[in-house]
Amino acid sequence: MDSGAMRRGGQPRSSIPAKRSAADAQEDAWVADEDRFVLKQAKKKAIIRARAGRADPIDLLAVTLRALDATKNGYDSDDDDQELPAVDPEAVFEGLDDIQLEELDKGIDTYLALEQSRSNRDFWNTMKVICKDRRRAAPGKLQTARGMSSVTPEIDRLLAPKTHEQLETLEKQVKAKLRSNDDIDVDYWENLLKSLSIYKAKARLRQVSKSVVGARLETLRQQQEQEALVLRNQVREKLNSASLAGTGEQLPVPESHVALDPEPLLRLNPEDKALISLDEDDFKQKLLQDRRRILKLGYIPTRHGAKTSSTDIAVPSEQKRDDMSRVTSALYDREAARGFNDNEEAFNAEEDVSSGRPKWADTYRPRKPRYFNRVQMGYEWNKYNQTHYDHENLPPKVVQGYKFNIFYPDLVDSTKAPTFRIERENGRKRGESFAPAGAEDTCLIRFIAGPPYEDIAFRIVDKEWDYSAKRERGFRSSFDKGILQLHFQFKKIYYRK
Repeated sequence: MDSGAMRRGGQPRSSIPAKRSAADAQEDAWVADEDRFVLKQAKKKAIIRARAGRADPIDLLAVTLRALDATKNGYDSDDDDQELPAVDPEAVFEGLDDIQLEELDKGIDTYLALEQSRSNRDFWNTMKVICKDRRRAAPGKLQTARGMSSVTPEIDRLLAPKTHEQLETLEKQVKAKLRSNDDIDVDYWENLLKSLSIYKAKARLRQVSKSVVGARLETLRQQQEQEALVLRNQVREKLNSASLAGTGEQLPVPESHVALDPEPLLRLNPEDKALISLDEDDFKQKLLQDRRRILKLGYIPTRHGAKTSSTDIAVPSEQKRDDMSRVTSALYDREAARGFNDNEEAFNAEEDVSSGRPKWADTYRPRKPRYFNRVQMGYEWNKYNQTHYDHENLPPKVVQGYKFNIFYPDLVDSTKAPTFRIERENGRKRGESFAPAGAEDTCLIRFIAGPPYEDIAFRIVDKEWDYSAKRERGFRSSFDKGILQLHFQFKKIYYRK
């Protein structure tokens, strides 16, 4: 044994630290591989849910990151981006309540714990700052900083218009100001420094939104150029073959060219005479209003030729034949992106109702509105269930409420909100029950709007509604931005033990 392998005193050196170091390195490598696998599975599940139209907000952010990540780090390379929804990340945070924001915050933490890519971590850190800011700004959250109520508008006017680079420069100046010995309002400058991180994240989010829209538009432009090139070559081949096959005789004019004769176009068809005529100024004004509405919806164009996944949300055939305008589709997709809570299921129990031919049918094409409804299910612990069931052997679920979201973006008179009414068959009145033992009475809820929409009805359980405005009861009846929302739960019956 050489002297280098001997300790002082003639004892051999221990190899345990070296073995332990190698074991630790092997364990670290194994943990890293496991994290990469979990991350890849999480992203894959997000893509599957997005394609099926049941993505949560965290899934939409993961899909957005795929569009921005040129290396496709953690994503399957064989996934087709054209099949995925193009989502403006700013719109993901819109309309989320505090509970949804808290769930989104936890999802962001999960991705931050798994991501190794620096650019991807920067993305999730930005989303986390925005999420925390939205939670702080939620109703009921009070600002406790001294003078916050008077300083906030001033800070917003100062920071909101600035770019990310300008904000970084300003951050350095503020830090230098606080390190100086000048006589300054320390609270104001410290509050400004804290706000800078939020506004930097907002500026970064604007850059991400611009990149997502720009990437989708560039893809569409390239696809249109390709299609135009193919069509041009096809037309050129037809012209060449026609000239080669010619025998000196004049080629017949195709029927498609005859149809372009201007004479018939100068005569209006009878059905066109009933259409509303607009002068140029009114038409431009209406076009401007429609464009503003689209911009508020955060709509991002998608290619019409994209394939539809077989796992898409099932849409009733009646809806597929009716209102499929772009605005309606955007409203539908946004509502579908909210997903379902644990106690919710999709509700499509549409009933055929005959309301006769509307008086306005000659002027507007009647159509059924689209909808995205949910039914709330739960357990009812009445005396029978308390006797025969427990928390390990649960009773059958019963209907506890509904959430109706009916889309009316194209109402001719948008000042008149759609209404609804309850219809009971066979002369049954409210509170009466004709159902046999063990069954529940049902009724129709009919939604009524003006042109161009027909009535639409659904069969629901006929129980007493809880009109409480408390958050956990969640009653809502509103019409805003083309969406009629009617959310209600049934009154709970409490049984004494």
